[in-house]
Amino acid sequence: MQDTTKRTIPLSNRLAQWAAEARRRAEIAPPGVQRESLLKAARLSETASHIHDWISLPGPKTPR
Repeated sequence: MQDTTKRTIPLSNRLAQWAAEARRRAEIAPPGVQRESLLKAARLSETASHIHDWISLPGPKTPR
């Protein structure tokens, strides 16, 4: 069943918040697998945010 509640924070903002939190946690994590996982999650969230912004634009969808 889908969640039909209205989100008050836009997806791109939620993704940016997720990325910032992952980066903050990575800064305090010791070097290793967990830190690399957090940095990867931050990069993926930022990429997803950029893709979401791109597909939300009106007009033709051509890469720049």
